Amino acid sequence: MSTDTAKHEDDPPVAPTKPRGAVDRFFGITKNGSNYATEIRAGITTFLAMSYVIFVNPSVLSDAIVIPGVDNVFQQLVMVTCMAAILGSLYMGLIARYPFMQAPGMGLNAFFTYTVVLGMDYTWQEALAAVFISGVLFVALSVIGLREAIARSLSTSMKYAITAGIGAFLAFLGMKNAGFIIANEATFVGVGDVADAHVWLALIGLLIIVALMKLKVKGAILWGIIATTVIGIAFRLPVYEGADGYAAFAGFGDGIVAAPIWPSDLAFQMDFAGVLSTGLLTVIFTFFFVDFFDATGTLTGLSQRSGYMDEHGNMPRAKTLFSMDGLAAMSGAALGTSTTTAYVESAAGVEEGGRTGLTAVTGAALFLVAMFFSPLIAAVPGSATAPALILVGALMMEGMRHVQWDDISESVPAFLTVVTMPFTFSIAEGVSIGIISYALIKLCTGRVKDAHWIVYILAALLLVRWVWLA
Repeated sequence: MSTDTAKHEDDPPVAPTKPRGAVDRFFGITKNGSNYATEIRAGITTFLAMSYVIFVNPSVLSDAIVIPGVDNVFQQLVMVTCMAAILGSLYMGLIARYPFMQAPGMGLNAFFTYTVVLGMDYTWQEALAAVFISGVLFVALSVIGLREAIARSLSTSMKYAITAGIGAFLAFLGMKNAGFIIANEATFVGVGDVADAHVWLALIGLLIIVALMKLKVKGAILWGIIATTVIGIAFRLPVYEGADGYAAFAGFGDGIVAAPIWPSDLAFQMDFAGVLSTGLLTVIFTFFFVDFFDATGTLTGLSQRSGYMDEHGNMPRAKTLFSMDGLAAMSGAALGTSTTTAYVESAAGVEEGGRTGLTAVTGAALFLVAMFFSPLIAAVPGSATAPALILVGALMMEGMRHVQWDDISESVPAFLTVVTMPFTFSIAEGVSIGIISYALIKLCTGRVKDAHWIVYILAALLLVRWVWLA
């Protein structure tokens, strides 16, 4: 029996001395102590964890994108969403060669629809132009190394806090998808109906994944998602039905294949005329700010968790990594969707063992397949992927042991970073409050030199941003 098959997943990887072919050499699979099966399995896991975007994103954007005489905007948006995810993930996998996937971001699409288009009365074409320009800014700041410098300027406690905060965010998202956490007018959030089948399905799925991981079964997270999906389908639990919201799963009476509709009414419709008006400058800045800190925090946390970041905050191909986020935003806007960004659900694939760009390429290939099998993808209930998000969130909290708890000037900003992400449902706001509190506490305690000068500049800019957009 070979070393690869005899050892457990928890053991340190033992890499062969030579790569196994051109693909292995390109992605650095052997170099990173991984193998083809693990990378592909990780890609499938990440895809399933974020596949909800295929229907949720069109549902949100279709409220803003209304085209007279065109009744298939939702279907066009499904293809746009898949295409944006494919391109964004290929950028990450083939160019940056990181195991992270990208797709149109949740929250950013809501801001696009309900604030910019419906609230501020800009056209969706102008909003797409604003997204494109913000993407250009991302690329420019990444090329000059600013985003890399920001990642390096953060203290060790803050870096691990960002990772843990993302974990808390994932767990909150998973509990929300499972129906365990719901909105409550009196207490803001509350416990859902614990007798609901979705809650129990998520609990069963969580137990399955934990048991498989304890038994050291390869692909525990993926098998858990599949098993939970099968159970959900068997009991015909409600699944996402696109523009019609949630409905009881009615089987595959119409088949599992659906021809995609080319987005001829959405692609390359950006309207740059008047985009530099005062109002749209605010919109561009907001798109830029939210995705800048959201993606920077996400990529920093994922890089730390996957072992790409050293103790000094250095990452290989960092400029390329951060540039791909901006390039994805530009591509998504050109196709007809709101900001495309790195997905925090990539953590599920990382925990499954994904360490190279092959993971992202695998996920991109599955989004291509999904364009033709959307009825099959729609059968995956949210409570099937919820256990994976909750478990991955728990695993990412492990980094909190690296926080300097005996130093209050380090522990308080770290704590605020972690709790703010799920409480505000925003990674960007968590990073922001962490940076601001870190700078202020260091100043007030006379330990100015403990923080990098970049941190003070960021804190000042973030405070100005809060005042400006108040």
